[in-house]
Amino acid sequence: MIKVVGIDPGLAGTGIGVIEGNRESIIGYSFGSISTCAKDPIHFRLHTIYSRTLDFLCEQQPDRVVIEDIYSLEKYPGSGIMLGKVSGVLLVAAFKAGLDVEEIPVREVKKIVSGNGSADKYQVERSVRHLLKHGEPIRPFHASDALGLALTGYYRYKRLL
Repeated sequence: MIKVVGIDPGLAGTGIGVIEGNRESIIGYSFGSISTCAKDPIHFRLHTIYSRTLDFLCEQQPDRVVIEDIYSLEKYPGSGIMLGKVSGVLLVAAFKAGLDVEEIPVREVKKIVSGNGSADKYQVERSVRHLLKHGEPIRPFHASDALGLALTGYYRYKRLL
C-alpha cells in the first residue's frame, strides 16, 4: 500500500489531498483544506497551518509528502513571499513528522494530471475528478490542486517500488 499526501500552500486556504493505492490502482482518496481568518495576525495564521498540518501528517503517516514548489509572479512579488512563508512552515511540519518531502512545480503537476502545463484551475479540477472517478466538483480548488499533487507523487512513487 502506498499513501501520498499532497499539499497546496495558501495563507487563506491550504489544500490537503491524500491518495492511497498499490502498484496497480488507486484504492482510496480524501481531501480538505486548512483555513485561516484574514483578521488574525500572520504569525497566528502560520502557526495554525503548521500545527494542523503536523497533527494531520503524524496521524496519517504517509510514505511521501508532495508540496507545490513556490513561484512568484513579477507582478505580485508579495504573494510569492507570503507563499514562501506558508511553504516553510509546511516543510518544517513534514520534517517534524519524520516524513520525506518532495516539492514539485505546479506546471509539472498540471502537465501530468491534465496533459497541459498551462491548464487553469477548472481544467485541473476536472482532470483530477476524472482520474479519481469522483462525480461532483472538488472544492475548494486548493483541495483539487492538492489531490493533483498527491496523484503526481503517487505516480512517481509507485514506479520506484
